[in-house]
Amino acid sequence: MTPVVLTVVAGSSSLRLHLIRDGRVLRVEHSERSPDPAAAERTIAEFLGRTGDEEDGRVTVGLVGHRLVHGGDAVVAPTVVDDGVLQAVRGFADLAPLHVPPALALVEAARRALPSVPHVLCPDTAFHAGLPVAAATYPLPSEWRRRYGLRRFGFHGLSYAHATRTAAQLLGRPAGELHMVAAHLGGGASVCAVREGRSVDTSMGFTPLEGVPMSKRSGSVDPGMLLWLLTGSRLSLDELRDGLEHASGLLGLSDGLSGDTRDLVASPEPAAALALEVFAHRVAREIAAATTNLDRLDALVFTGEIGWDQPEVRDDVCRRLALLGLEPPVRGNLDADGFVSAPGARVPVVVVETREELQVAREALAAVNS
Repeated sequence: MTPVVLTVVAGSSSLRLHLIRDGRVLRVEHSERSPDPAAAERTIAEFLGRTGDEEDGRVTVGLVGHRLVHGGDAVVAPTVVDDGVLQAVRGFADLAPLHVPPALALVEAARRALPSVPHVLCPDTAFHAGLPVAAATYPLPSEWRRRYGLRRFGFHGLSYAHATRTAAQLLGRPAGELHMVAAHLGGGASVCAVREGRSVDTSMGFTPLEGVPMSKRSGSVDPGMLLWLLTGSRLSLDELRDGLEHASGLLGLSDGLSGDTRDLVASPEPAAALALEVFAHRVAREIAAATTNLDRLDALVFTGEIGWDQPEVRDDVCRRLALLGLEPPVRGNLDADGFVSAPGARVPVVVVETREELQVAREALAAVNS
């Protein structure tokens, strides 16, 4: 019998726990708060202690899968956890400081709560591990690249892997035949070109700060401007880091109104309209750039909380891509994964709900079975 998998998906401001067997969710807990490392073991123990749907009223966990935002060069594929693996990952923690430290604390807490079962790290970077050299390489001095391991890693890989698999099923074609662009739009946001089931380019790079604007993160900005801000006592390094990671993106564009597109769509404030316009402009630009890695565009896939649940944003992005054969979607939000484009559209537009927990469970099982 397939074991029950506990999946631990920690975001920068959320924690999701699922029990999954054969692709079916048995139990879930979702918190929209930053994971608290001090309370992590208690949170997991309480979740496991609740009544399940098994015949004896209990669920026996046989495997734990953990989402890891940044595996660096230490974890480039789903990997069974041991002390050495965790130590290696800690060396990359400062590349994703909002995500990796709390995730590692949750791994340690889960290992204490479930010491007798395998734990598997499932990195978001794994989907992009095979990026072509031209897409992975920064135009920086070769000495820097060699010494510091500077390269494009890419993120949201679990989401993209699930979206690719689901979109292929909806289109009725093998993923290995499809050329498509996927946009994961949420608190973090990125765009990915997927060619025959593989990532061949993506907007995030060495860290999750690069690319399109996000809820509170800036995305790509002129590096010369950042150097200028750091000179002449304009900003300290800590002030710059805090501004780029916590006060920019939609929040900064809207003059502090909100980093949530739902609030911005409902707001009459000009700053809210500006934030949405800049966001759609930058996302559309990244999608258009991503298509240069493809021979054709078989589909555009939206996922992430915004991509799944914000039709106004999808519409605005697609209206900017008429040159690629895209038309504005004719359907709003759906109850299940599916098409929002008109039947027979030249380029189908697909929405896929973000289900990273299902991908974590799938990858963790594959890792232990291999």
